[in-house]
Amino acid sequence: MAGLGSVATLPVAIYLTRFSSSYELLHAGFTIPVGVALGLLAVILGRRSRRRSALRLGRGDRDWAARAGVVLGLLGLGLAAAGLVSIAVYGLLEYAGTR
Repeated sequence: MAGLGSVATLPVAIYLTRFSSSYELLHAGFTIPVGVALGLLAVILGRRSRRRSALRLGRGDRDWAARAGVVLGLLGLGLAAAGLVSIAVYGLLEYAGTR
């Protein structure tokens, strides 16, 4: 669930800017730390689950869920990094435009 939340955080925040007059696109950047936190949590939980499953004698039934959590967590971290880069470029362009 943390991986899915990490992937959905930034796109949902951007989508919600369409329906609010006081909530602008730049404000969606405040959800980047939430996406990073959920992504890290998903990766940590997924790796912990895979490690526990490896310690058992048989393969666990939840191994696919752990892999999906890690993949979604990494994807969420990538989306948060892309959002951070876009805000940094916007800030740089704003700074260069005022000089």
